[in-house]
Amino acid sequence: MAVQNGKDLLVKIDLTSDGNFQTVAGLRATRISFNAESVDVTSLESAGGWRELLSGAGVKSASISGSGIFRDEASDERARQIFFDGETPDFQVVIPDFGVVEGPFQVSAIEYAGTHDGEATYELSLASAGQLTFTAA
Repeated sequence: MAVQNGKDLLVKIDLTSDGNFQTVAGLRATRISFNAESVDVTSLESAGGWRELLSGAGVKSASISGSGIFRDEASDERARQIFFDGETPDFQVVIPDFGVVEGPFQVSAIEYAGTHDGEATYELSLASAGQLTFTAA
């Protein structure tokens, strides 16, 4: 696999709750992480005293974070609305040459910052809020 541009990792938001996805405006850096909690079923009878984990158990989750410059576009407005209304709409994350992750996320944090001699910036954090799907590229 060839080296990919970081700018090609896109976070998209469903603007109208009908599958109309638009890239979140102004993002300069994005990150997605996947997690799976383990369920420890180790007992005195565990072979060699090694830890045993229950296959397929535990909670799966994903988190998305991004930071960039504030543009006050439709996607910015939608992210603010989602936060204040406590909604969990669908988001898409396009991972170049890997695939697309899609599903409901909650906006868990929005931070705005700025200096007197610079641009206004923001940071966005999302937490998965249901089952996610993955479509390979």
